[in-house]
Amino acid sequence: MASNMRGLTQFIADIRGARVKELEEKRINKEMANIRKKFKDGNLDGYQKKKYVAKIIFTYILGYKVDVGHMEAVNLISSTKYSEKQIGYLAVTLLMHENSDFLRLVVNSIRKDLDANNEVDNCLALHAIANVGGSEMAEALVEDVHRLLISPTSQNFVKKKAALTLLRLYRKHPEVLPAAEWALRIISIMDDQDLGVVICVTSLVMALAQDNLDAFAVCYTKAVDRLNRLVIEQEYSATYAYYKVPSPWLQVKLLRLLQYYPPSEDPTIRAILYTVLQTIMNNCAEPTRNVQHNNAQHAVLFEAIGLAIHLDSNSPLVGTAAVLLARFISSKETNVRYLGLDTMAHLAARAESLEPIKKHQSTIILSLRDKDISVRRRALDLLYSMCDVDNSELIVGELLRYLRVADYALREEMVLKIAILTEKYANSYKWYVDMILQLISAAGEHVGDEVWYRVVQIVTNTEDLQEYAAKVVFEHLKAPSTHESLVKVGGYILGEYGHLIANEPGYSPNDQFQLLHSKSQYCMAATRALLLSTYIKWVNVFPEIKPQLLNIFERYRHVLDAELQQRACEFYALASRTDDEEFLQNICEEMPPFPPRVSALLGTLNRKHGDTGDKRTWVHGGKEANADREIAKRKTLMVDIAGNDNTVSSPTTANQDILSSLAGLDMSASPNPASSSVPPTPVPLASKTPRLTSGPNVERWYEKLTYTGDGVLYEDVQIQIGIKSRYQSHIGQLAVYIGNKVDAPLTSFTTTLHVTDSSALSVSFSKIPPSTIGPRSQSQQLLQVECRKMFTTPPILTISYLAGSHQTISIRLPIVLTKFFEHVKLGQSDFFERWKLIGGDREAQNVFPIDLTSAGQLDITKHRQVVSGHRLNLLDDIDPNPNNLVAAGVLHMSIEGKVGCLLRVEPNREAKLCRLTVRSTSEEVAAEVQKLVQKPLMVTQAS
Repeated sequence: MASNMRGLTQFIADIRGARVKELEEKRINKEMANIRKKFKDGNLDGYQKKKYVAKIIFTYILGYKVDVGHMEAVNLISSTKYSEKQIGYLAVTLLMHENSDFLRLVVNSIRKDLDANNEVDNCLALHAIANVGGSEMAEALVEDVHRLLISPTSQNFVKKKAALTLLRLYRKHPEVLPAAEWALRIISIMDDQDLGVVICVTSLVMALAQDNLDAFAVCYTKAVDRLNRLVIEQEYSATYAYYKVPSPWLQVKLLRLLQYYPPSEDPTIRAILYTVLQTIMNNCAEPTRNVQHNNAQHAVLFEAIGLAIHLDSNSPLVGTAAVLLARFISSKETNVRYLGLDTMAHLAARAESLEPIKKHQSTIILSLRDKDISVRRRALDLLYSMCDVDNSELIVGELLRYLRVADYALREEMVLKIAILTEKYANSYKWYVDMILQLISAAGEHVGDEVWYRVVQIVTNTEDLQEYAAKVVFEHLKAPSTHESLVKVGGYILGEYGHLIANEPGYSPNDQFQLLHSKSQYCMAATRALLLSTYIKWVNVFPEIKPQLLNIFERYRHVLDAELQQRACEFYALASRTDDEEFLQNICEEMPPFPPRVSALLGTLNRKHGDTGDKRTWVHGGKEANADREIAKRKTLMVDIAGNDNTVSSPTTANQDILSSLAGLDMSASPNPASSSVPPTPVPLASKTPRLTSGPNVERWYEKLTYTGDGVLYEDVQIQIGIKSRYQSHIGQLAVYIGNKVDAPLTSFTTTLHVTDSSALSVSFSKIPPSTIGPRSQSQQLLQVECRKMFTTPPILTISYLAGSHQTISIRLPIVLTKFFEHVKLGQSDFFERWKLIGGDREAQNVFPIDLTSAGQLDITKHRQVVSGHRLNLLDDIDPNPNNLVAAGVLHMSIEGKVGCLLRVEPNREAKLCRLTVRSTSEEVAAEVQKLVQKPLMVTQAS
């Protein structure tokens, strides 16, 4: 750039040649005056504007204040020449802040460059938006940036910059991005062939998904599929292999993204993830001599261990991880020790058993004295998380010893953690008091008020502890130097319970007074005020030292502090009363026990840590702390954006009704007796029901497949979806055939299943669907189905793909309750016996209109086809009327067992009506079967 502008080259040379600051300033002032004159005169061509603006930029970079050239920079952006446009954008990003009025003038020029077919212009515009994009600019241009990202004609490097620009805008102004609306389209780019684009889009998805878990739930499958292709199938170009590790940055991001979501219930996804994590751990079993290769592998490994802990802390993978971590915390490399301790703290926060970690307790304690403070901090966090009843005394003792020599930056956090551990795992109250008073003595200035408040509360509420606490605090006060917090504790406890030890040698009232009062001269006004309250209590219980106490009150009546003066005057007046001693006794009675309260120490520690940009999926403090956090988080997530509470109500009542109604049916086996104790499954995050695709034949195709085994489920100009199914007992298998009808491939192909109640119906893919369907080709996907309990809502299959634009189709799968029926053979007498046994109370009946055939007759063939298609066994020669149909079946469910069902269809040709009656041992099953059988009979005949 400078070589093409001799004036700029000469100006830079003059500045560099200036021997003193004064000569540099003189040269710059001269040049600025010349530039102002040239700009004022006008008539400058593009080259001259570029040259002068470049000089202004160089001056600004040197640290001088610049107040010219802004308008010229705006004009340069509109130039058609790259060199002039580049200088203009550089000046705008350097000289202007996001609230500058000049930025409003460049919005249209930036939009024009974003829409241009020149990718270089696109990138210059994206840089400017990312660097200075304020709220107004973000709101005006975010749609254009998004369009560049999703455009099939955009170059890969433009897509990368567009994704990172959106990420920057979201971090600065999250309200301008309609994250939920754009979710599926952004996630689809995670299937891009270029791994560079995938890395950038994954960074964007990570930020958006943290705040919009529901909308971005599809990214879970995408992340698992990409990890499988990278780690297992080795599907990547050599460009993205960093020291033989396939794209470690992308692997780390994907592994972190998966930790934002609860573990998947899909067995296929779980199996793939297990294989991926096992492979990553096996690859890192033996370190190599190449440092860069080790660094890349370790980066991936630590994130993989974090995900393994998140998925299941009891899995064999976590056992393998514990062995690896033990090696890392003893490593010679500081970074490896740091990450090892941090990941082990994650394991301690989630693990059911701490035994694998306790084996390395001595190594962890030694890490408290590491030369690197960040390692020491991680060791502190790990000791805090791994502490339990068995090792609490050892860990608290070590922390107290280390506290005396610890860095000041660590002490406040250490004090809070020691106080929490001491209270949480105290074997006895006496040990608790000893430890807390040692803590206050060792780090008094770092002890917050909440620590000594808690001591006072526990001592006050524990009568057996009061005498011991008074003795111990008295002994601690004998130290030559005591911190003010200890004086406060001593003042309160001796004031309330000093009389309990007053008759023992060395603890006389005078000894207590002399010791406590000798500390007061070094205390703040608030502490002295507390000591005055102690003295008035002593006036009541220690009359022998009353003269000395009155003398103290007299002196404090003349101090300048209003609070102290008021207390002293009031206490002096109370202590001087001789006529009514009961009055003083009533005022100075012992403090009553405090009401039970939750310790404020945990809240203080959590506020101290706060939230980071990349939200942690766990907190330090052991399994209980994380369990409480998960419960609170789940309650929040179960209330969706619209304010609908998605929490699952307990199915106990329904279960009991079904169980009790089953008692009278001989042909059904008794249900699983443990079914009533099965806990309700939490609603998954993606609990929002997708909007169903409508069409002239969609409903008809679906209805037909409810009573047939195969057929077309959906078809349009681009895609055809067919179904073949088979069922046995409570298990089913569905083959979904997806055909591409066009001459171009369907890319970024994604399939998602939405099951309203996963505790009642389980539906999962046998393998992750392919991300691309070739032109004029077909893909087959197998679905495994299990009926666990009674259900009424069929699952929804959502398919999204790129075919020029992004398409999304949501259709119901023909998986209905009657698919899980098995035939039952009954004779005439058995049928009617059971029909009466069930009774009319558990009956669903409806009368509805039907049409006759063209010959005016009942379509008995169609009636039989519908009933038998719903897997009910047609029983011939049961009903004396040959037009009536009688059927029976048993519903199979893996949790609720078997439910019997009997059915009668009674059509009337003259009235053109049909009566359908279903009786079952479950009212809900009867109603659902009646609805399913009636609809095709009524709709099909009416059409």
